Amino acid sequence: MTTHSCLYVGSVMHRRFRPRPHWFRYRAFWILVDLTEVKQLSQRLRLFSLDRFNIFGLHNSDHGDGSATPVLSQVMRHLTAAGIDLENGSVRLLCMPRVLGYVFNPLSIFFCYRSDGKLAATIHEVHNTFGERHIYLMPVHADSPTIHQRCDKDFYVSPFLDLSMRYDFSIRVPAERIAVAIRALQADQQVMTACLSGDRKPLTDRGLMVVFLAIPFLTVKVIAAIHWQALRLWLKGLHVRYRAPRPLTVGALPAALERMD
Repeated sequence: MTTHSCLYVGSVMHRRFRPRPHWFRYRAFWILVDLTEVKQLSQRLRLFSLDRFNIFGLHNSDHGDGSATPVLSQVMRHLTAAGIDLENGSVRLLCMPRVLGYVFNPLSIFFCYRSDGKLAATIHEVHNTFGERHIYLMPVHADSPTIHQRCDKDFYVSPFLDLSMRYDFSIRVPAERIAVAIRALQADQQVMTACLSGDRKPLTDRGLMVVFLAIPFLTVKVIAAIHWQALRLWLKGLHVRYRAPRPLTVGALPAALERMD
């Protein structure tokens, strides 16, 4: 019986403040998967599979460098390079699952725990619609239900935002509720806020069927919504920023700053 993996059901919200105000909110759900439990989940659940087609699924190629290399192995490699030792701890991935074989995750978060249950680091994996991925690896130095982190933006995501920005993260560590707020700032002025929040639900076949019926074809809706909102912003007069070509590689920022309240 698994103890850490679960569903979170809630919503995602974006609000832009400048140069034009813009706001939207959508219902959504995520899975939190302990990567040491994922094979067991695939065997136990009828509606969820690892590396094969199902109503819901998780493929190793959906994260990391896009290869078939187990994601857990890739995460451990990044942590080792950053000088972080989990001491036989665990890694839990918060993401949207594949739905009927399709997935697009604007943001996935790896919560990296030591064996004593304390959070050692987070890895924010960002995907853009050009098929590129990037990670922001940030250590956690204090045991708190809410952590605050910051780092410089180093990856092209929205065609309407510059690279010369900073991200401020406020994360409620997964428990009965998850909440992640990201502020994008330029010259210390807030340009945008993105938030996701959800309540914990059991990761069971019944729970998966409930969210499939309540929020069907979630991942298709995500990519459709991204393009629809981009069109709305363009119609509001926002200008597209230049995107330099970038190879399909994953970078890391192990020395990113963290602020703890």
